[in-house]
Parts: sequence; C-alpha cells; structure tokens
Amino acid sequence: MGVTARLYYTDSYLKQFDAGVVSVSEDGLRVALDRTAFYPTSGGQLHDAGTLNGIRVIEVVEGEDGSVVHVLEKPIAAAAVTGEIDWERRFDFMQQHSGQHLLSAVFEAMYGFKTVSVHMGETSSTVDLETASVTREQLRAVEDAANRGVLGNRPITVGFEDASEAEGLRKATERTGDLRIVTIDGCDRSACGGTHVRATGEIGPVVLRKLDKIRGNVRVEFLCGLRAVRRARLDYEALDSAARVFNAQLDDVPALAASMAEQVKEAGKERRKLGLELAGLRGRQLWESQEASATGRRVYIDERVSGALDDEVRALALSFTAQAGAAYIATSQDPPAVMLAVSEDMGLHAGNLMKPLLAELGGRGGGNNRTAQGSLPSKDAIAVLIAKLGL
Repeated sequence: MGVTARLYYTDSYLKQFDAGVVSVSEDGLRVALDRTAFYPTSGGQLHDAGTLNGIRVIEVVEGEDGSVVHVLEKPIAAAAVTGEIDWERRFDFMQQHSGQHLLSAVFEAMYGFKTVSVHMGETSSTVDLETASVTREQLRAVEDAANRGVLGNRPITVGFEDASEAEGLRKATERTGDLRIVTIDGCDRSACGGTHVRATGEIGPVVLRKLDKIRGNVRVEFLCGLRAVRRARLDYEALDSAARVFNAQLDDVPALAASMAEQVKEAGKERRKLGLELAGLRGRQLWESQEASATGRRVYIDERVSGALDDEVRALALSFTAQAGAAYIATSQDPPAVMLAVSEDMGLHAGNLMKPLLAELGGRGGGNNRTAQGSLPSKDAIAVLIAKLGL
C-alpha cells in the first residue's frame, strides 16, 4: 500500500482534502490513500470519522507498512476521492488530547506524578499516574491550575526535530529520526502524533472526576471542552432531581442521602432480625402441625421455586428441628439446591448424610451434624436426592 502522507500532522484544522487511491481491499471496504486528513486510532486517541466520496468512514487504522487504512460503510470504486472530516468529533478529540497534555504537565510539575498511559474514549478520557494515591485536595488543586492554564491561552505549536537533538521532553522517547513535538508554551513539550488545538483557550473547561486504583497506579477520569459542559449539565440535573425528591437545597443532598442510606441499612438489619424471629416462630408452629410418620419422625419438605436458601430458611429449619424427632428439607429449583436439618435425637449426621449423595448426583456441598446444604446440577436431581435420604 505504501506510506500515507498524514495531513493532520501539520494542520489539525483541515476539514476537507483530495487524495488518490493507492489500494482497495477485495471487498472494497478498506481503502489506503496517498494522503489523508483522517487520524487513525493510536496513542490513546480514537480515530476520526467522516466520509470519502460521500461514503461513511466507520474506522481508521494503522497499516503495517505505514499506510492509513480507511474502513468504509460500503464499497468504493474510484481512483481519487474527496475526504470530509466529521469536524465535531475531530475538535472534541483535539480538546481532550490537548487537555491531557496540559493535565499531565500540571500533575508532574505540582506533585511529581508522571503519566504512564492515556486513553481518550467517546464519552470520557483518563490518565494513569505513577503514584499510589491522589488526594481529593490534590485533584482540586490540579484542576484549578489546569483551568488557569486554559485561561492563560498559551500557544500550542507543532514542530519536527531530530530525536538525537530534542531536549526538554516531558517523557523520554525511544524513537529515532524525526520527532513530531507538540509544545504548550512555557508548560510542556511532548513527542506526539495526535491532533491538537492551537492554544490552551480552545481546550475549554477542564473537569477532573473519579479516581481508580489500577495496578499500583491511579487512574484519573477527565473531561474537557463541551464534554465537560455537557457532563456538568447532566450532573446538575441529576442533583436537582434528587433535591426535589428530598425537598431540599442542592448542597444538602449529599448529607440527606447519606442519612437515608444509614436509615435503610438499619431498617434492613431490623427486618432481618424480625425475619429470623418470625422464622423461629413458624418453625415451631410447623412442627406442631406436622403429623408424625409411622417411625415417629416429623419430616417437612419446604419446596421453593427460586431464591437462595438463606439465613431465614436456615432459622426456620433449625427452629423446626429444635423439637424432637424432626427433619426439615428445604429445596430451591432456581438455582437447584437442597438444605437438610435434623434434630439431635434423630441419631443422624446431616453433613455425612448429604455430602456423598450430592457428589453421587454431580453436586457439591456439606455441613455439620445438625445442618447440611449443597447445590445440584439440575432440578430433576432434587427429587432423587430426597428419595435417597430415606427420611
């Protein structure tokens, strides 16, 4: 296919261009040109979108031979094309990428946190910092400094230097030959092949959002430009909706939400406590209502369609078997599971009884002398296991 001249290297603002077709795949969907303004996915930045001769470009990738390959929505058959860049998408990524350079420079200048990797996605972007932690105070300080850098409207320039002579780069490079260097005046110099705005003022507002621990580093989510504005609008609308629910001021919502969450937590504890008490009462009532078999045992089978055999079921089973000569079998069909509880005077060890039967039927589980529980591969195996228990 040959090397493609990359027009965005010298002009990120180029929206339309003419080019010759160098090669086309057999299905006509992958096209390499002699020159292009389309940026291919690389360096943490996603590809451009747009059209070639009116046909939508759905992906742009690096070819193995230095070409730029345009993946099309439908086949093309032409010796020459006119390309149109989706400018809204292009400028959005220009804002994010220039914003990332500014942020990385500020993080390093203020706290010595070096950037180890970056990613610019469709809706949000991230920088991974070489540090074990970033405090909320540091995050706010960097955000403020970055936005002051935006207000300073520092020029952002692109130049080319030989790698052996390039000095003052924020991050060393192993590349040789000519380097494309993006410079934020008085702030940052980085080897970079991406698309950038002309001055920091065009980055627009910079917003730092959540922090995540990633393999010993800290990942910081950020938004620049219109993305930041749109996200701030959505955040406000969400907070305003919550304030209306609470009938409160916006600033009071976090405290009210935390208080309500604590109340829900306490209510959940109380519900579980009452549920266990009720299960205990029901267990005794079930034992009293259950007729004894010819052997004098009272066996109750609790068949449930779905749901885990949880603490309330266990409390019910233990309450039932706290009485004499009792066995309680609880089952669930989804997921297939069985619980067995036996009273102490039964002379049975629930775990020793259940474990081999579970293994025989392809299940697994175990227990102690009073209770045992296990899972089964199918609901059909439940009836087989109950029959083999022989209770």
